[in-house]
Amino acid sequence: MTRTNIKLALTLCLGTVALMAQTTAASVTATGTSTIYVQPDQAQLNISVTTFGATATAAGQQNANVTVAVTKAITGVLGSNGSIQTISYSVYPQYGTGAQSSTIAGYSATNSFQVTMTDLTLIGSIIDTANQAGATSVGNLTLSLQNPAPSLLQALTAASKVGLANAGAIAAGLGRSAGSVISAQQSSAVTPIVAGVVSAAATTSVQTGPVSVSATVTVTAQLQ
Repeated sequence: MTRTNIKLALTLCLGTVALMAQTTAASVTATGTSTIYVQPDQAQLNISVTTFGATATAAGQQNANVTVAVTKAITGVLGSNGSIQTISYSVYPQYGTGAQSSTIAGYSATNSFQVTMTDLTLIGSIIDTANQAGATSVGNLTLSLQNPAPSLLQALTAASKVGLANAGAIAAGLGRSAGSVISAQQSSAVTPIVAGVVSAAATTSVQTGPVSVSATVTVTAQLQ
């Protein structure tokens, strides 16, 4: 290799090292978390009606009659403060026992629907009304938020500030400072709560609590 070629190769090598130094600038990464608690403004309750009949048609017809009675009674209490939505419907054969275990003894029909309420003071009345009207199962009561977006944004903002503060603290511990943000990644969650139901002699009362909204933000900033 000639002297000129050696000098050119050395120049290119030094240029590559300088470019790598620029693109691999030191950085600091830190994570911030935040959890806020918000009073729920929506409740959901699962209700089921199960009936039996000698035939699938008979079981289904009886189920339809009871379901109409239950949903009508609930609607009377609910009014315009929520909605009722079917979530599943099934008809299954019921088998005998012992020597008759392979013989169909009848059929069961189950209609399950979800009641959504925006007036939480109606929860106890809805539970009592459903039971009195013929529901065979009432449960899975959850409290949540109709629109969690504002609370999520609030939690993300707080988590970002904590992440930046943590990055600054780490940089200060290293005798440096945190500069411009290079990247940020987030994750968030809204955790509905399962409410406790207390059965009383006359009515059912529900113990409610706040919904937790949490966010985590991981920040990477230049180390100056």
